[in-house]
Amino acid sequence: MTDIDFVSKKSWFFFISAVVIIVGIISLAVFGLKPGIDFVGGTSITFQFNPPVEQSQLREELTKQGYDKATIQQAGEDSFLVHLKEISSQEKDKLKNELETDLSCQAKITDYYAVSPTVGVETARNAGIAVIIAAVAMLFYIAWAFRRMPKPFRWGICAVIALTHDVFIIIGIFSILGCLAGVEIGALFITGLLTVVGYSINNTVVIFDRIRENISKHISPDFTVTVNSSIVETLGRSLNTTLTTLFVILALFLFGGATIHYFVLVLLLGAIIGTYSSICISSQFLVVWEKSEWRKLTTWLPFIQRPT
Repeated sequence: MTDIDFVSKKSWFFFISAVVIIVGIISLAVFGLKPGIDFVGGTSITFQFNPPVEQSQLREELTKQGYDKATIQQAGEDSFLVHLKEISSQEKDKLKNELETDLSCQAKITDYYAVSPTVGVETARNAGIAVIIAAVAMLFYIAWAFRRMPKPFRWGICAVIALTHDVFIIIGIFSILGCLAGVEIGALFITGLLTVVGYSINNTVVIFDRIRENISKHISPDFTVTVNSSIVETLGRSLNTTLTTLFVILALFLFGGATIHYFVLVLLLGAIIGTYSSICISSQFLVVWEKSEWRKLTTWLPFIQRPT
């Protein structure tokens, strides 16, 4: 691993990230995000049927009952998670009885909650505020942690750029999934994003701390060499931490149930993208800033030749 030169590949890293983010932004502009019950209001019910029924049968019966816009998600061999317009507790019990009669089976409600549209709007606003506050808090935390370094806010801004990169990519992916597969976002999606922010910052701090340590050791007068050495030295730790995290997340994704499925998907994407950004984005931006390469943005593109 000592021969890997990450910093010299920053052109490719920036280019790849830019393409992915731009695709996500286009998807957001065209399709947007598909808000779930937590944001638009409605009722979420998990039905368990004995004997099991087919999803097509359940959809047909819900349409007959006037719930043609209901979304249905498989939650097990005999269970379905159903999102409906906002209904009362009495309407919920009536629906259960009608499904039992029409489907000739026993129906059990294992989970039920309702959210009003007013609460949904407030939840969406608070979610956005929470993400912004988290990013600002991280900026000041990094600046304080590296206060003994020259221009500590530079380190904080680079870290925030990386976590913003992660958030934009995840939101873009969910916009595409919402269009292609009807994936909705809810309060757990925001919880997942905030978790990803913390995970991404943790990986970035590990690399930044090693850069600070190597600067104090004067391993090289060239800042680029110092940063690359620091990335290589922490690479094993970063990858091992990510792999062990992914094992747990994959177990939750496969066996955790439908109600947390998309929350776990955010964590899964966040662990992978957060590791990538801490190695390939935040540290590279630190080099660009330190070397005053902001005026050479076009030369970052790997297919544009630099003047000789």
